[in-house]
Amino acid sequence: MDKGTNTFGRFDYLKITILGFALAGLAGSMNSVILPIRLLDFLEESQKNTFLGLLTFAGLIVAMITQPVIGAISDRSGFSWGRRRPYILIGTVLVCLFLPGIGLVGSYAGIFFVFCILQISSNTAQAPYQAFIPDLVPRNVRGRASGVKNVVEILGGIALMRLAAFLMGNYLEYGEDYWLWVMLGSFGAVFLVTGLFTVLTVKERPGTGSPGLSISNLVKNFILDLKQHDFRWFLIARAVLGIPGVVLQIFALYFLMDYIGIANPAAVAGDLLVVVGVSLLVMVYPAGRLSDKIGRKPVVISSGILGALGIVSLFFSHSYISIMLSGALLGIANGVLLSSSWALATDLAAGGAEGRYLGVTNIALAGGSALARLVGPVIDFFNNITSGLGYQVMLLICFAGFIIGTLLIMKVKQPGSRRNGETAL
Repeated sequence: MDKGTNTFGRFDYLKITILGFALAGLAGSMNSVILPIRLLDFLEESQKNTFLGLLTFAGLIVAMITQPVIGAISDRSGFSWGRRRPYILIGTVLVCLFLPGIGLVGSYAGIFFVFCILQISSNTAQAPYQAFIPDLVPRNVRGRASGVKNVVEILGGIALMRLAAFLMGNYLEYGEDYWLWVMLGSFGAVFLVTGLFTVLTVKERPGTGSPGLSISNLVKNFILDLKQHDFRWFLIARAVLGIPGVVLQIFALYFLMDYIGIANPAAVAGDLLVVVGVSLLVMVYPAGRLSDKIGRKPVVISSGILGALGIVSLFFSHSYISIMLSGALLGIANGVLLSSSWALATDLAAGGAEGRYLGVTNIALAGGSALARLVGPVIDFFNNITSGLGYQVMLLICFAGFIIGTLLIMKVKQPGSRRNGETAL
């Protein structure tokens, strides 16, 4: 689309969101399927929740550092072909280089190192990618753009997580490295194609090259961001609301294997991810459109209530059908949450510092996700007291996350719906 116009075409939405297909698919598959199964090559059964939680916790600490730093650097970049795309290209190349390490290492320490390097690589691409909406999309359709973004990411999550579940399930059952390498090769190819498509099709203004980025300035800006009352409460609420989804995603395989005792848990976990993903997919776009019409807060609040109901349903689920129905309700809740909360985040982002603000937003998301990983040792602790008790505590934590997060989001004042004429692609 030509510069200087105020219209935003249908294909423009795809151009600024397609990378999310690979980012979401890689993150979801790594946390839900690849790492849980790969760690069984190195760990004893009694330690698997603890070490999986610690591994993914460390990875998210790395993400919490990487995203705002790269986001702030991209805000100030002066490349003639834009502020964001150079870093997306660098991150894409690094992911493709380091992804094979997941299959090459032969110890917990090795996979710990590779996973952290992959977090740096993928977040180098993700930080500038997520600034496209406030950079390029008119304010009055950002809810719609957030919906499209989440549709694309959910499609990536469904397709790639189901692929990973199939291939890693065969790896777990047959112990043949072939299945692991097919999976890693497929993921690398998807990341390369979507990354290059983004770099080649998105059109940005040349960067301004604003000077003055330093660690001290970054910390100072971070503190100033947190002093903004509404933004601070939004960060806390979004972090808490994100905990249940991450807990269930990370520990679903072990929950089905140990607590439900269901046959072929890898395949059922894959089915559950598909059900959750489809439910997400159904809701993210209409939820984004609805938030444009009635405001972000009411939609976010409704997601917390639906999520709490989903946890109650899961607590009483002991059959394949009931588990899938609970997953559908949780998927609907998280679909509503994703679109409405991201649209609210883009509204709260200050003009000219969108990369930093959304990087800080992802610090909150990553912080909540990191806390979710620490539920792993809690599960093992209570399971060692009474078999299955740890998973009941896990569900209680998820229920509390939805309720507390919903109460906290009520403290956020929704920004005005002023329109502006951001340049489209």
